[in-house]
Amino acid sequence: MREGVILSFSNALTIFSSGGLVYPVRANAFRPIVACAALAALMGAAGCGRGTGDAAAVAVAPTPAPPSEKQYPLTGVVVSADAKRKVLVVRHNAVPGYMGAMTMEFPVSAGDAAVARPGELIRAQLIVDKAGNARLEQIWPDDKVSVDTVDAGLRMLNQDTFSKGGSAYREIGDEIPQFVLYDQDGRVVDSARFRGTQVMLNFIYTRCPIATMCPLSTQKMAETQKLAKGAGITHIQFVSITLDSSYDTPGILRQYADERGIDTSNFSFLTGPASAIRDLLTQFGVIAEFNGNILDHTLATLLIDEKGRVAWRADGSQWMPQEFVDRMHR
Repeated sequence: MREGVILSFSNALTIFSSGGLVYPVRANAFRPIVACAALAALMGAAGCGRGTGDAAAVAVAPTPAPPSEKQYPLTGVVVSADAKRKVLVVRHNAVPGYMGAMTMEFPVSAGDAAVARPGELIRAQLIVDKAGNARLEQIWPDDKVSVDTVDAGLRMLNQDTFSKGGSAYREIGDEIPQFVLYDQDGRVVDSARFRGTQVMLNFIYTRCPIATMCPLSTQKMAETQKLAKGAGITHIQFVSITLDSSYDTPGILRQYADERGIDTSNFSFLTGPASAIRDLLTQFGVIAEFNGNILDHTLATLLIDEKGRVAWRADGSQWMPQEFVDRMHR
């Protein structure tokens, strides 16, 4: 673990430094935070790759392939999906520098196979190994309506964050920002849909290797979901937003939820444009910074009321599920 450092404190402002970056936070909003810095040796194949930016309104910034593999951008339409075999049949457009347009079967992840729908337009990375075997990774929805909707939400959130400047941080009692992202099934989710219901929200990423960070936070969110159901609390939604949208596509998030047996009937895992994620981190007071291939980050879990206002906040992962249930409206 690597801790951040408080550089100065005044009645108006706290300055928090992590990895050479400086973060201004209103002093009365500062809470204890713990930064996660996993050793590169622990990351291995599960390490975090740095994203390189947005493309077509989503962060399609693939993890660099091994030297023996080549990557090509691919667009096309899903013809069929076989979740059992984990393959997609895709009628794709010409792949510049590799092959012409045709219909092919591609191996994909279990999550991507589960999410895919016949007739869906997709954008992906075609990965070809030295033996010529091809597979698809980094699969995102690519239909114009979805892309335009997410892009419009991105511009709105960017403007909101910019206009608020140093006061962008949302404290208890403040209304949360509106955002538009994709869920674990590739559906567009506008945060406006959560109005009228309570929301428990946190930030995680699927490749986090520290058991006491994202994995524990996800486990506690799932425990809270079960406790809330047992307590008869029905108007509650659970939301986890990825810190690493360059890797965490809808399919990756679907697989993450499926492998943990999470009930997604009222639990959404969200991803989308990298700049939208950065704005949300700013507004929710969460630090996430790539330091080489290591992602240093803090944790925050929030309870949001039916009017979209922050009702409670717990930093780190040491909170107890019953604490949140006790603060939920029945």
